[in-house]
Amino acid sequence: MSDALSAPPPAAASKPLSAPQKALRKLGLVRAIDLALHLPLRYEDETRIVRLREAREGEEVQIEGIVTSCELSPGPRRQLLVVLDDGSERCTLRFFSFYPSHQNTLAVGACIRARGELRGGFLGWTMMHPTFRVAGGELPDALTPVYPTSAGLPQAYLRRAVLGGLDRADLGDTIPPEAVADCPGLRQRLPGGGQGAWSLREALHFLHHPRPDTSLAALEDRSHPAWQRLKAEELLAQQLSQHKAKQERDLLRAPALRRRPDGLDQQLLAVLPFGLTGAQARVVDEIAADLARPVPMHRLLQGDVGSGKTVVAALAATVAIEAGWQCALMAPTEILAEQHFSKLVGWLEPLLAPLGKSVAWLTGSQKKKERAAMLARIASGEAALVVGTHAVIQDQVQFQNLALAVIDEQHRFGVAQRLALREKMRDAGLEPHLLMMSATPIPRTLAMSYYADLDVSTIDELPPGRSPIVTKTVSDSRRDEVISRIRAQVAQGRQVYWVCPLIEESEALDLGNATATHLELSAAMEGLCNADGTPLRVGLLHSRMPPVEKKAVMALFSAGLMGVLVSTTVIEVGVDVPNASLMVIEHAERFGLSQLHQLRGRVGRGAAASACLLLYSTNESGRLSETARERLRAMAETTDGFEIARRDLEIRGPGEFLGARQSGAAMLRFADLATDIHLLEWARAWAPVMLERWPRLAQQHVERWLGGKSDYLKA
Repeated sequence: MSDALSAPPPAAASKPLSAPQKALRKLGLVRAIDLALHLPLRYEDETRIVRLREAREGEEVQIEGIVTSCELSPGPRRQLLVVLDDGSERCTLRFFSFYPSHQNTLAVGACIRARGELRGGFLGWTMMHPTFRVAGGELPDALTPVYPTSAGLPQAYLRRAVLGGLDRADLGDTIPPEAVADCPGLRQRLPGGGQGAWSLREALHFLHHPRPDTSLAALEDRSHPAWQRLKAEELLAQQLSQHKAKQERDLLRAPALRRRPDGLDQQLLAVLPFGLTGAQARVVDEIAADLARPVPMHRLLQGDVGSGKTVVAALAATVAIEAGWQCALMAPTEILAEQHFSKLVGWLEPLLAPLGKSVAWLTGSQKKKERAAMLARIASGEAALVVGTHAVIQDQVQFQNLALAVIDEQHRFGVAQRLALREKMRDAGLEPHLLMMSATPIPRTLAMSYYADLDVSTIDELPPGRSPIVTKTVSDSRRDEVISRIRAQVAQGRQVYWVCPLIEESEALDLGNATATHLELSAAMEGLCNADGTPLRVGLLHSRMPPVEKKAVMALFSAGLMGVLVSTTVIEVGVDVPNASLMVIEHAERFGLSQLHQLRGRVGRGAAASACLLLYSTNESGRLSETARERLRAMAETTDGFEIARRDLEIRGPGEFLGARQSGAAMLRFADLATDIHLLEWARAWAPVMLERWPRLAQQHVERWLGGKSDYLKA
């Protein structure tokens, strides 16, 4: 399709862009189709003139009249006051910001059309900063669009640009008639009457210039048939791109890694101090089936906090190691990576040692000598499993034969980082298998849309023996009671987390901070002793501490030699201390719902009854924001991670939920997963059919809607 935004001819290509042209590019309006798909935020009704005598206060109206007065008000803050008489009543137009040209246009005797919100009062009708122009000419026959814009891009210029884009863009239908006829939202009454389906061209022209009798409610809530057409097209483009990416990956080659009846995975299961849950056994089989195929696995393993994803990853790693290949596990933080490393060394080293293999540890904080030794072991193949942070994907890390890459908390890694790990074995002409893990369960609608190119395994069952966690919201005014409860817990030999949102005092935010809270709790716990009779320790952990100090603090807490750990969110994931039975989250109203759930998951890992206290502060009026109330209510009502994820999606929307800026996921602009599930299901069903039967139309459709953004979906 040739629909590029009108660009200067080759001879003039070197001319600098004007400010509006630069602003258009900043908004991503490069192609004609980009402009055509740049839809209005709202509409103004300039199709009729309202008489002041018939108007009502608070209405947005357009009036027409003769200027009877145009004066500057006295005083330091000057205003331009213009009185307009429409023959029935008068209205004062007030301008706090104006140009000298305004006075010329609004001179006494001029016939003016002004539009704005009418306000009543002792002095009569008033409009504050209305839009205005010289009266004359016929009234428009459609609502006037108001577009999203930016500095340096006036609405008048943008309207002309959009109209030009509509004229130039190739808006021919790319959805086969059979698919249109099957879509539940597209067969509606047509603009000219009768029944049928709106074409893309009809829908776009209508939405840019709707008729004045159109229901504004149907436009605002996007339930109008024209909106349904656009949302169906957008969802189909997303599904086509995802399915196409999956097809392309299926053409790549990967090592076929097959389980043996008496292999390392079975040996590991035999020595584990626990058995797999039914859900864990099921997903282990799903992953093993993928690994046995000569095409790269691209699977997302999701499960609630504490559901046992690490052991599933370990079993997958044994399959790769058994076949003579290497495996890498990458985590977003050093604390989480070290937790994985400790577990995996304990489980796997006894099995790997007889084979002359080992587990390697790789982070950015390692000393040069230790790092060099690890790099040598990785390059030689002696390190069968490599666990680490972003350091795993650095250029100097050379694997001998990487076959499986496991990425924990995958949403915290960008597209480029995930690709870098996959590139580690491209020289062999093979792709590694990729297993991505997430402790934030993915709601069904997101799995159907943004993860449509992935195979998804779900651990929907927690291991037996996990104690239930009671969650309560507590006002900061009861802080002393909370501290008394902590004393009672540690006196019984239990351990406590206290999480703060900041490390040190901030002038910008009056929040409890970790350093001050550490001093406060240290004083409050004075006189208490550990089980061995030594004075009770209160530890401090935050991201600015040197890695050696963080490691030492976590070692003391994990060993039970520290009763209270004051921390920032560095302990959000991965930390596993079964003796910890109380979690206090200070300023809980400032945390996201997923983050609160992750933090809560640090307790309840042993047999003791556990609790999570959400310590909140209100604003000056003694209130919480509606969003904060919804988050805290959800936390108090359920511990089910899948329900938490569903509510989190409702509160934040898919962009924030997925961390779109970090992950590179191409966000939906028009469709809403909460209301358009019927369109999503239709797009999901027809995407593979289109790719098989109408591949050229499918390609045109994706190029129109996504352009280069479709590359994001291949990572």
